[in-house]
Amino acid sequence: MRRIGLAVVLAVSLALAPVAAEAQATKVYRIGFMAQQSAADLARYVNAFRQGLREHGYVEGQSLLIEWRFAEGRYDRLQSFAAELVGMKVDVVVTLSTEAALAAKKATASIPIVFTQVSDPVASGLVASLARPGGNLSGFSLIAVELTGKRLELFKEAVPSLKSAIILCHRGSPVNALALNEAEIAAQRLGLEARLVEVRDADELEQAFTMTARERFRGVVLVPSSLLVTHGLRIAELATKRRLPLLGWTDLQAQKGALMSYGPSASDVLRRAGGHVAKILNGAKPGDLPVEQPTKFELIINLKTAKALDLTIPQSILLRADQVIE
Repeated sequence: MRRIGLAVVLAVSLALAPVAAEAQATKVYRIGFMAQQSAADLARYVNAFRQGLREHGYVEGQSLLIEWRFAEGRYDRLQSFAAELVGMKVDVVVTLSTEAALAAKKATASIPIVFTQVSDPVASGLVASLARPGGNLSGFSLIAVELTGKRLELFKEAVPSLKSAIILCHRGSPVNALALNEAEIAAQRLGLEARLVEVRDADELEQAFTMTARERFRGVVLVPSSLLVTHGLRIAELATKRRLPLLGWTDLQAQKGALMSYGPSASDVLRRAGGHVAKILNGAKPGDLPVEQPTKFELIINLKTAKALDLTIPQSILLRADQVIE
């Protein structure tokens, strides 16, 4: 009986050995995700990020865990989020804005950081260059600022009566000078008057729109910044109240009431960011991964806002829209 019992134990042990070895070899990674907006606003982006991870074999709840941190518009929370994630010793930190990326960079020089929705990673001090980031950061450049001229062209096509517009931006942003230069070149070509207006914080938005209406500027173009995304609903309400067509660069702004938006598809960038994370988990160093640029762009028209402004959007531009909000 003893011999039989011993034989059974050995047989079971041998059968379970490969399973135990496989379980031991399968590591569950932990990802930190930081954004300044709310989880509700970013639902599409979050799903796109999960999809990108799945495409490379990483599934939340199986091969990895994701620590989600949403600041709900409170920038002061980003630094504490970064410190918290670093303290948890996550394997990678993913950020969704320039401010979030800077907070993560300040918190760690060793944990890999994948940034997204950053207008100018070099000017912001995140990386040494786009081709050779160096350090522990890499990710995706927004390049929405370089599209300012193209966006003005689309704005003029959508609102043929447009004669002047302000270029609204967050004071101190390193991309403002480039945005103004792009706007001035396009405005001159289109016969538009353009002026740069800077705001330091959300409290100055009301004043900016009051000045715009008082000086008879007839449209508002938003320059990429986290501040203007976070307060997208309020900005859209201020514009509609003063009957000013509003042009944004991200789908979130059009969904919250801007007349239109044109820019990189954030959902596509977040899906590709999942692939960036997978490369790092597979052994790549972030400093060796070139900063990538968007490849998919979206034109979105909000017909509900057009109706509120008594505007008729030409059929030619409606046919080119990737999405029409009715």
